[in-house]
Amino acid sequence: MADNVASLFRGTAAHSPSMAALARESDGVGPIDFCIPCNPYFPTPGMFDELAGRLREIITYYPSSADTITAELCSLLQLPPSCVAMGNGSTELITWIDHLLVRESLAIPVPTFGRWTDQPMETGKRVDMFPLQESTGFALDPAKYIQFIRARGTRVAVICNPNNPDGGFLSRQTVVNFMDALQDLDLVIIDESFLEFADAENEPSVVEEAVLRPNVIVLRSLGKNFGLHGIRFGYLVANPALAGKIRSMLPKWNLNSFAETVVFMLKEHGAEYMESLHLVRRDRLDMARQLTALPGLTVYPSQGNFLFVRLPVGAEGTVVRDRLLTEHRILVRECGNKIGSSSRFLRLVVRPQVDVRRLVSGLEQVLYGSRRGAAVPEPSAGTSYSSGTAAVDRLISETNGVGMPLAAQAAAMPGLPPAQTWPGPAQAPAQLPGGMPGLMPAPAAAMMPAPAAAMMPPMAPMPPASPPQQQPMPAVAQMPPPPMQAVAQMPPPPMQAVAQMPPAQMQAVAQAPMPAPPMPSMPNATGMPGMTPAPAAGLGQTAMPGLRNGGLTAAQVRGRTQPEPEPAPQPTGWPAAGAMYNQVG
Repeated sequence: MADNVASLFRGTAAHSPSMAALARESDGVGPIDFCIPCNPYFPTPGMFDELAGRLREIITYYPSSADTITAELCSLLQLPPSCVAMGNGSTELITWIDHLLVRESLAIPVPTFGRWTDQPMETGKRVDMFPLQESTGFALDPAKYIQFIRARGTRVAVICNPNNPDGGFLSRQTVVNFMDALQDLDLVIIDESFLEFADAENEPSVVEEAVLRPNVIVLRSLGKNFGLHGIRFGYLVANPALAGKIRSMLPKWNLNSFAETVVFMLKEHGAEYMESLHLVRRDRLDMARQLTALPGLTVYPSQGNFLFVRLPVGAEGTVVRDRLLTEHRILVRECGNKIGSSSRFLRLVVRPQVDVRRLVSGLEQVLYGSRRGAAVPEPSAGTSYSSGTAAVDRLISETNGVGMPLAAQAAAMPGLPPAQTWPGPAQAPAQLPGGMPGLMPAPAAAMMPAPAAAMMPPMAPMPPASPPQQQPMPAVAQMPPPPMQAVAQMPPPPMQAVAQMPPAQMQAVAQAPMPAPPMPSMPNATGMPGMTPAPAAGLGQTAMPGLRNGGLTAAQVRGRTQPEPEPAPQPTGWPAAGAMYNQVG
């Protein structure tokens, strides 16, 4: 596979080769998939056995009409069929929305799902892209987005909730307010393709609001939620006129027999489906904890079934992707071709813990390994790196570029319970060195204003250096990451030392992302930590909005801002569309 990796990625119109193409290159067995965001726990093995037993019937005969399949889905979701249109995947519905309802312009925050930018441009529309800022954790500020739409005169507005690839989330009331503010537009589209994986609030969907409004469409996915991307089915919800306009243009048999079979099986498997969502949410928390333990890797809060991560300084995403695939048989989504992103970012799908351990092991070897061919350049590798520049990069990497030591360094401290049993806000763990109760210790002195740095407690003295006649000290970039306790006690270089650095080092400092001046803590308008800051107040902060005492609790990593809810009774049957999110876990 190694010789063909580059050609596989160049030879596809999609962002990654298909699993079938990868399997053909590796004796019929594909890699572990951290790329395609589908549910790994649904359908159940029993459901797959039933589908296998009916395979001949399924592929031999025509399916029923789309109206019949849609009526069955609506009976499960308790939605009126006149307000629903089912498509051969959400991409088919996006295509018809563009052709029929987008006349001249469409606004979309970026980075996001590529079809929302590509489809309108392919048909000659103007696409107004609202950039999400890395400095605010890619959080969408709805008020500023509305100002952007008004300034551009855009006629169609889109929000993906949660957003792909970063998992950013807006509360239901925030989305309703957004729709109210733009009720004069031709169309407002809320893409809820990943909303079933969210657990920030009990009923986050706005499908019930959509059917009452003249210019709103809510897009939903079935393949992602049900773990069946290959079937290609999704649906939209809107008022009868809008839904009917889309439905009238769809082919008579746009839904295949696999889609029909699965939809008619679902009524017997509602409890298993809800349990699968609970397991994905649990794995998201554990996966975030394990990835945050990797030095220099930044993990952004997510409400999707994926995590958006920034690689350490100097790492190249395509190198990481290719080496993970060829050396470890792991497929990841490198985001260099996403508008508003770069090759320094990966989107990693939430998978069971046994797979995550293999991913973490592979990343450790690729990023840090022996340094030979590692994704992070080393000194004298033909890059402009010197040992001093590498040292500055390591400092920036270890503090996430904003002076905050990595969550892993706090999580790895002795005495903390495992992530699976970490208490919520009401039972926060004992404070760590630096006064932080959760994942992120306070900003390091080197990144803080002088008065704040002066108040930092004295650091433990460093051990004396080895005598010159002993084994030479390796280059800083080649040293293994120090123990977490040592990192927590390691004093940052004084500001005077930074000012006296050679030009090469100063250039690295100048190019490194620096934090904005600290601002007073403000409440989060939408109640989501780090995802939807209140207008203006959340901008320019060096830490993510919504942190308690400067640290994230386990519940906040999951996207919660309130204590973990008490488990509800096990559901029976299939949940309704407006109440299908948090009945288990």
